[in-house]
Amino acid sequence: MPDYKAPGIYIEDRGQGPRPIEGVSTTVVAFLGFAERGPLTPIQINSLTEFTENFGGSAQIGNLTHAIRAFFANGGTRCFVLRVPTECASPAEVLALLDGLDEVSMVCCPDEYSIPGMAGALVVHCERMRYRIAVLGAPPDSNFSDLRPDDLKSAFGAYYAPWITVTDPASGAELPVHPGGHVAGAIVRNDLERGVWKAPANLALLGAVGLTQQITDAQQAVLNQRGINALRYFPGKGYLIWGARTTSQDPEWKYVNVRRYLIYLEKSIDQGTQWVVFENNGPALWSSVQQTISDFLFNEWDAGALQGTKPDDAYFVRCDRTTMTQDDIDNGRLVCLVGVAVLKPAEFVIFRIGQWTANANCS
Repeated sequence: MPDYKAPGIYIEDRGQGPRPIEGVSTTVVAFLGFAERGPLTPIQINSLTEFTENFGGSAQIGNLTHAIRAFFANGGTRCFVLRVPTECASPAEVLALLDGLDEVSMVCCPDEYSIPGMAGALVVHCERMRYRIAVLGAPPDSNFSDLRPDDLKSAFGAYYAPWITVTDPASGAELPVHPGGHVAGAIVRNDLERGVWKAPANLALLGAVGLTQQITDAQQAVLNQRGINALRYFPGKGYLIWGARTTSQDPEWKYVNVRRYLIYLEKSIDQGTQWVVFENNGPALWSSVQQTISDFLFNEWDAGALQGTKPDDAYFVRCDRTTMTQDDIDNGRLVCLVGVAVLKPAEFVIFRIGQWTANANCS
């Protein structure tokens, strides 16, 4: 309280109560791979022109150039690019250069099968970083009957097959490319148009002129159970992403949008409550934290991101004596319990159709 001495009018700044949480970005992708030139540290790229200025336009030594072109053509807006030396000794050491890029939500290496151990390292990197997923592609010319990404099982990995055929702008020839650039761009487009909670599937692959292999319904029935997302052609619709699963076998983390949306919530709440650290750990602070997070989740529910016809069905937030022991309080721990009812995709749409007789009751 200020120590006022002289009579008069004094103006005091008042706090505005709980500080609002802002949702973090989910649309920044980190690409790494081979390029003809450029720095060996990640730099931000906002267009294909910027990429060619920094890394060259040649696509002869790898898939990175094609991936960046496909990323921006499919709706990507911003990415970081890291050139990998052609003699890459340790994928983990290269990926460590991405650790400080807090905005990154997806990581993709379109040259993953030219760098031994890179696919597995991408998954380990994303699990360690917590707030990003790996966009993976099947090996080129895979045998679908034997395709099993068992060494890549993770809630932080999304695996796509087959490779995509595009027209090379330099030669006009058709050539196969890693699907990561197309998929990452389409996911960004989906986030911007619908929201990160919408399953990134039934999305057009812009710029695709073919697929290296055609996947049938029978094949996809098997691939789906293995966590492999099919890229398919449908007459009248074109080339589409036709799957939205992670490679995890845990039913709780089966869908890409569920994992990515929980990442979005966790990171948003993490960054939006940093002000709490070192505040007095008592009921006033607990109430403020609970109100701050509740307000954020209400806005998420109101935007259609959560299940439930009313907020109480969509989420709960508790921060009080029921979530903390006296030992927690004495040791400086504030424990807040948050639960959300996330949306799951309508992966299998079933219409039960039968004949009925006029004036007969239907059941």
